[in-house]
Amino acid sequence: MSRTLPCHSLMDPTLIDDPAGGFSRIRDESPLAHAMVPGVDGPVWLVTRHESVRKVLGDRRFVNDPTNVPGSSTPDLWAHAALAQGVPHEYLEHVRSMLQLDGEVHARLRRLVSRAFTMRRITALRPRMMQLTEELLDLLPAKAEDGVVDLVEHFNYVQPISVICALVGVPAADRAAWIRWSRVLTSMESGTIGDAVTGMVDNIRALIEQRRAEAADDLLTDLVRVRDADGDRLSEREMITLVITLVTAGHDSTGLLLSNGLAALLTHPDQLAKLRADPSLGPQAFDELMRWCSAIVAARPRYATEDVELEDGLVRRGDAVIPVLVSANYDPEVFEDPHRLDITRVHEQRRFHHVGFGDGLHYCLGAALAKHEAAIAITALLERYPGLELAVPAQRLRRARLPLTWRLDSLPVRLGIGG
Repeated sequence: MSRTLPCHSLMDPTLIDDPAGGFSRIRDESPLAHAMVPGVDGPVWLVTRHESVRKVLGDRRFVNDPTNVPGSSTPDLWAHAALAQGVPHEYLEHVRSMLQLDGEVHARLRRLVSRAFTMRRITALRPRMMQLTEELLDLLPAKAEDGVVDLVEHFNYVQPISVICALVGVPAADRAAWIRWSRVLTSMESGTIGDAVTGMVDNIRALIEQRRAEAADDLLTDLVRVRDADGDRLSEREMITLVITLVTAGHDSTGLLLSNGLAALLTHPDQLAKLRADPSLGPQAFDELMRWCSAIVAARPRYATEDVELEDGLVRRGDAVIPVLVSANYDPEVFEDPHRLDITRVHEQRRFHHVGFGDGLHYCLGAALAKHEAAIAITALLERYPGLELAVPAQRLRRARLPLTWRLDSLPVRLGIGG
């Protein structure tokens, strides 16, 4: 491009503290901009408009794996970051998410796990989701200290990991370890990630051997059968990768959304009152919360396999592009008054749908499951504890100081039951 584009640091406090506001300003000033990524030489592209973000996410000319760019030596940003954070090189491929694959390899693995996320399977899980949620709600008063309980630690992560582990086949005894490993993996703290990755891989290897000795009614048993019946369809490494992807992504994103969503409702009493008055708004409220306060600020980098003309400018072959989901979800060309939280907002029309779960071939497999989990968790929590309120002023809620994520460290609340 002939014009000089602004270059932004992803460590800019204005983008970390207020990603919706910060990236919206970038979108309004220059929809296609440059950004500096920590630890990476040279700038990458930021794509910020809803239309362009959807195009990058859905266009096959943009790939997740830079080795699929013809004749390019584009560095793999994900691998670079993982190694820098201490992931052992021999474990790197085990934790390379299915989301980083392309073409037939990605399609083959997606087909193997997609049947676990059908509406029939999710509907069958619903009674178990409700039971797990009620059990966790029973325990909350005992977790309170001086009348205050942290929902991040004692509810928002525990509920979704209990569900996804039941679906995949991770025993209840291992769930606390998986929460710990997943938090380390997403914390980007070097020095601890290597141990977390090693723990996850070793745990899955042990579970695979258990399923070979004794089958169960879970996804892991299905994958072991596929692997042992036809190794060409699924390798042992791919099986480990799938389980890590499903367990970590399957609870972390939902836990983050529950934390941000509950904080949003507790600081918007008019919206909270609407949901209390009509709990059937739960699924619709979930979509609006996913648009308004998703913790996942941007999708994984994509790489152009050829020169691609976007609505905002030209991206050259080999260029790394980061689709900024939060700015797309706040695009006033698509969402009326986008900075207003409105749990009655309609998200059904395709053009007006948020991209909190991505778009295109990599649209989140677990979106329907997450929607059910979150709707059950939020409505049950509000019904059980109608006096629920924040225990600290909203401005004192602590968030992780990380780029491209908006993660609550804790959500202290009073249950409104006199202690």
